[in-house]
Amino acid sequence: MNWISDWALPKIQTLFGTKRDVPENLWIKCPHCGEMIFHQDLERNLHVCPKCGHHMRISAQRRLDYTFDPGWQRIELPRAPADPLRFRDSRRYGDRLREAQQKNGMDDAIAVAHGTIEGRPAVAAAFEFSFMGGSMGAGVGEGIVTAARLAVLQDAPLIVFTASGGARMQEGAVSLMQMPRTVIATRMVKEAGLPFIVVLCDPTTGGVTASFAMLGDIQIAEPGALIGFAGARVIEQTVREKLPEGFQRAEYLLEHGILDMVVKRPEMRATLARLIGFLRPPAPAPEAEAVAPSPAPTPAPAPAAE
Repeated sequence: MNWISDWALPKIQTLFGTKRDVPENLWIKCPHCGEMIFHQDLERNLHVCPKCGHHMRISAQRRLDYTFDPGWQRIELPRAPADPLRFRDSRRYGDRLREAQQKNGMDDAIAVAHGTIEGRPAVAAAFEFSFMGGSMGAGVGEGIVTAARLAVLQDAPLIVFTASGGARMQEGAVSLMQMPRTVIATRMVKEAGLPFIVVLCDPTTGGVTASFAMLGDIQIAEPGALIGFAGARVIEQTVREKLPEGFQRAEYLLEHGILDMVVKRPEMRATLARLIGFLRPPAPAPEAEAVAPSPAPTPAPAPAAE
């Protein structure tokens, strides 16, 4: 019997109180520069490293929180068929899907909401990269279509934040069909005369880049975001040439005319509000109908003198 652990330690804990639980993840290491950042400082800086400016990946929920004014509402998306091909590799696709749903609290890799951005109405869709790499299956395609229909219904601009590895291979041709489907959805927004703004976040690759993500009226990216279709190594092996430094990064694409602007995350909300103001100016107030002045009364004739 160990009298220290069995008798003395409980007595001491009774006298001085039990050991307080220390919360985990109080300090977060920047993956780019290695700086240790206090979690509250990182939250205040919208998950951007205060030392090197690296934009860390954030959840769809945080993305919408950082974009909308308080009071925004998330909408429920139609359920897409789960595991339409009954796909299985090392594990069943259905098991992978349920695990991702439980981990992220989402039905699929996209969230759609509506609200205001500095007082201007808008509809936004945000990808969740931690949900199977933000891959685009039938559920994500349904989310983009729903967001487009909501934007048309509310006569509001549509903003999509992309963060995806591309098409979801476990859904095969069903996933590939979401590419033309999402393109048609964005066309519906444009035909209604509404702005379609795309914010490309790290990373945006594959079938998402090859479809709706490059069709925005305004193309924005966060600093350092990886944007492309195929991987750099695949391209080098195909063209047999060494790619330039920073190839497929946001700054390189801006320099070569593929993007309209690169915007830091703390400035994103104000930038989106300003763009919406340019593209959707407020309707002029109806002018009051001009009222014709009533004719002056005719003076009565003076009585004749007798």
